[in-house]
Amino acid sequence: MTEKLAFNEIYSNYKNLVLKAAHIYVDDLDTAEDITQDTFLALYKDMTEKEIESEKEYSNIKSWLYTTAKHMALNYGKKAARTISADALEGSDVIEEPVSESLESEYFGRIAEEERAELHERIFAALIKKNPRWHEAIMMTGYLEIPTAEAASRLGMSENAFYAMMHRARKWIYKKFGVEYKELNRF
Repeated sequence: MTEKLAFNEIYSNYKNLVLKAAHIYVDDLDTAEDITQDTFLALYKDMTEKEIESEKEYSNIKSWLYTTAKHMALNYGKKAARTISADALEGSDVIEEPVSESLESEYFGRIAEEERAELHERIFAALIKKNPRWHEAIMMTGYLEIPTAEAASRLGMSENAFYAMMHRARKWIYKKFGVEYKELNRF
Protein backbone atom coordinates (compact mmCIF):
# COMPACT_ATOMS: atom_id res chain seq x y z
CA MET A 1 0.00 0.00 0.00
CA THR A 2 2.85 2.42 0.75
CA GLU A 3 4.31 1.86 -2.73
CA LYS A 4 1.07 3.05 -4.32
CA LEU A 5 0.88 6.01 -1.95
CA ALA A 6 4.48 7.02 -2.76
CA PHE A 7 3.84 6.77 -6.49
CA ASN A 8 0.66 8.88 -6.22
CA GLU A 9 2.57 11.51 -4.25
CA ILE A 10 5.37 11.61 -6.82
CA TYR A 11 2.84 11.79 -9.64
CA SER A 12 0.95 14.72 -8.12
CA ASN A 13 4.20 16.56 -7.30
CA TYR A 14 5.81 16.19 -10.74
CA LYS A 15 3.11 15.59 -13.37
CA ASN A 16 3.23 19.21 -14.59
CA LEU A 17 7.02 19.19 -14.81
CA VAL A 18 7.01 16.02 -16.90
CA LEU A 19 4.22 17.31 -19.17
CA LYS A 20 6.07 20.59 -19.69
CA ALA A 21 9.34 18.78 -20.47
CA ALA A 22 7.64 16.53 -23.01
CA HIS A 23 5.73 19.44 -24.57
CA ILE A 24 8.94 21.41 -25.06
CA TYR A 25 10.39 18.63 -27.21
CA VAL A 26 7.34 17.46 -29.17
CA ASP A 27 5.32 20.70 -29.35
CA ASP A 28 2.03 18.76 -29.39
CA LEU A 29 -0.05 18.56 -26.23
CA ASP A 30 -1.69 15.20 -27.00
CA THR A 31 1.66 13.58 -27.71
CA ALA A 32 3.17 15.25 -24.64
CA GLU A 33 0.39 13.75 -22.51
CA ASP A 34 1.13 10.29 -23.94
CA ILE A 35 4.82 10.74 -23.18
CA THR A 36 3.96 11.88 -19.64
CA GLN A 37 1.91 8.73 -19.16
CA ASP A 38 4.75 6.56 -20.51
CA THR A 39 7.26 8.32 -18.24
CA PHE A 40 5.22 7.62 -15.13
CA LEU A 41 4.58 4.06 -16.28
CA ALA A 42 8.35 3.56 -16.51
CA LEU A 43 8.73 5.02 -13.02
CA TYR A 44 6.02 2.74 -11.64
CA LYS A 45 7.70 -0.32 -13.17
CA ASP A 46 11.04 0.78 -11.75
CA MET A 47 9.53 1.32 -8.31
CA THR A 48 7.87 -2.09 -8.42
CA GLU A 49 11.07 -3.87 -9.49
CA LYS A 50 13.18 -2.18 -6.84
CA GLU A 51 10.43 -2.22 -4.20
CA ILE A 52 10.78 1.52 -3.60
CA GLU A 53 8.40 2.77 -0.95
CA SER A 54 9.03 6.51 -0.83
CA GLU A 55 10.22 9.42 -2.91
CA LYS A 56 13.18 9.81 -0.53
CA GLU A 57 14.65 6.52 -1.72
CA TYR A 58 15.31 8.05 -5.13
CA SER A 59 18.36 10.26 -5.10
CA ASN A 60 16.93 12.82 -7.54
CA ILE A 61 13.46 11.88 -8.76
CA LYS A 62 12.85 15.28 -10.36
CA SER A 63 15.93 14.96 -12.56
CA TRP A 64 15.11 11.33 -13.40
CA LEU A 65 11.57 12.22 -14.49
CA TYR A 66 12.68 15.22 -16.55
CA THR A 67 15.44 13.28 -18.28
CA THR A 68 13.20 10.29 -19.00
CA ALA A 69 10.46 12.50 -20.45
CA LYS A 70 13.01 14.37 -22.54
CA HIS A 71 14.49 11.17 -23.98
CA MET A 72 11.06 9.70 -24.70
CA ALA A 73 10.07 12.91 -26.50
CA LEU A 74 13.28 12.97 -28.53
CA ASN A 75 12.82 9.31 -29.46
CA TYR A 76 9.24 10.04 -30.47
CA GLY A 77 10.46 12.85 -32.74
CA LYS A 78 13.04 10.60 -34.40
CA LYS A 79 10.50 7.83 -34.92
CA ALA A 80 7.99 10.27 -36.41
CA ALA A 81 10.62 11.64 -38.82
CA ARG A 82 11.48 8.10 -39.99
CA THR A 83 7.79 7.27 -40.48
CA ILE A 84 7.18 10.41 -42.53
CA SER A 85 10.23 9.67 -44.69
CA ALA A 86 9.13 6.06 -45.25
CA ASP A 87 5.59 7.13 -46.16
CA ALA A 88 6.93 9.69 -48.62
CA LEU A 89 9.14 7.07 -50.30
CA GLU A 90 6.25 4.65 -50.75
CA GLY A 91 4.01 7.23 -52.40
CA SER A 92 6.39 8.62 -55.02
CA ASP A 93 9.20 7.79 -57.36
CA VAL A 94 11.22 10.74 -56.12
CA ILE A 95 13.50 9.93 -53.24
CA GLU A 96 13.22 12.61 -50.60
CA GLU A 97 15.90 13.29 -48.06
CA PRO A 98 14.91 12.62 -44.45
CA VAL A 99 14.59 15.57 -42.10
CA SER A 100 17.95 17.26 -42.01
CA GLU A 101 20.06 16.38 -39.00
CA SER A 102 21.55 19.85 -39.09
CA LEU A 103 18.12 21.48 -38.68
CA GLU A 104 17.30 19.13 -35.83
CA SER A 105 20.68 19.76 -34.24
CA GLU A 106 20.21 23.50 -34.65
CA TYR A 107 16.75 23.35 -33.05
CA PHE A 108 17.91 21.31 -30.07
CA GLY A 109 21.01 23.47 -29.81
CA ARG A 110 18.82 26.57 -29.50
CA ILE A 111 16.70 24.89 -26.84
CA ALA A 112 19.81 23.86 -24.94
CA GLU A 113 21.18 27.41 -25.15
CA GLU A 114 17.91 28.83 -23.82
CA GLU A 115 17.96 26.33 -20.96
CA ARG A 116 21.60 27.17 -20.22
CA ALA A 117 20.84 30.91 -20.24
CA GLU A 118 17.92 30.36 -17.86
CA LEU A 119 20.15 28.30 -15.56
CA HIS A 120 22.84 30.98 -15.62
CA GLU A 121 20.26 33.60 -14.67
CA ARG A 122 19.12 31.47 -11.75
CA ILE A 123 22.72 30.88 -10.67
CA PHE A 124 23.51 34.60 -10.69
CA ALA A 125 20.27 35.48 -8.89
CA ALA A 126 21.06 32.92 -6.19
CA LEU A 127 24.69 34.03 -6.07
CA ILE A 128 23.86 37.69 -5.47
CA LYS A 129 21.55 36.66 -2.62
CA LYS A 130 24.16 34.33 -1.12
CA ASN A 131 27.12 36.71 -1.33
CA PRO A 132 27.18 39.93 -3.43
CA ARG A 133 31.00 39.98 -3.42
CA TRP A 134 31.09 36.51 -5.00
CA HIS A 135 28.69 37.73 -7.65
CA GLU A 136 30.77 40.81 -8.36
CA ALA A 137 34.01 38.81 -8.55
CA ILE A 138 32.57 36.25 -10.95
CA MET A 139 31.02 38.95 -13.11
CA MET A 140 34.34 40.79 -13.35
CA THR A 141 36.46 37.76 -14.22
CA GLY A 142 33.93 35.61 -16.09
CA TYR A 143 31.89 38.06 -18.11
CA LEU A 144 33.83 41.31 -18.21
CA GLU A 145 37.12 39.37 -18.59
CA ILE A 146 38.96 41.63 -16.18
CA PRO A 147 42.33 40.13 -15.18
CA THR A 148 42.38 38.54 -11.75
CA ALA A 149 44.92 40.99 -10.31
CA GLU A 150 42.82 43.97 -11.38
CA ALA A 151 39.58 42.40 -10.10
CA ALA A 152 41.22 41.70 -6.74
CA SER A 153 42.47 45.29 -6.60
CA ARG A 154 39.00 46.68 -7.40
CA LEU A 155 37.57 44.62 -4.55
CA GLY A 156 40.36 45.74 -2.20
CA MET A 157 41.75 42.23 -1.76
CA SER A 158 45.04 40.46 -2.25
CA GLU A 159 45.20 38.03 -5.16
CA ASN A 160 45.44 35.06 -2.79
CA ALA A 161 42.33 36.17 -0.90
CA PHE A 162 40.57 36.72 -4.23
CA TYR A 163 41.47 33.20 -5.41
CA ALA A 164 40.22 31.74 -2.12
CA MET A 165 36.95 33.66 -2.43
CA MET A 166 36.49 32.50 -6.02
CA HIS A 167 37.15 28.92 -4.96
CA ARG A 168 34.45 29.12 -2.27
CA ALA A 169 32.01 30.70 -4.74
CA ARG A 170 32.61 28.03 -7.39
CA LYS A 171 32.32 25.27 -4.81
CA TRP A 172 28.96 26.67 -3.63
CA ILE A 173 27.70 27.00 -7.23
CA TYR A 174 28.76 23.42 -8.01
CA LYS A 175 27.08 22.09 -4.89
CA LYS A 176 23.82 23.94 -5.56
CA PHE A 177 23.59 23.72 -9.37
CA GLY A 178 26.11 21.07 -10.46
CA VAL A 179 23.59 18.32 -11.26
CA GLU A 180 21.45 20.63 -13.41
CA TYR A 181 24.49 21.98 -15.23
CA LYS A 182 25.84 18.51 -15.98
CA GLU A 183 22.43 17.42 -17.25
CA LEU A 184 22.22 20.39 -19.64
CA ASN A 185 25.69 19.74 -21.02
CA ARG A 186 25.25 16.00 -21.39
CA PHE A 187 24.01 16.19 -24.96
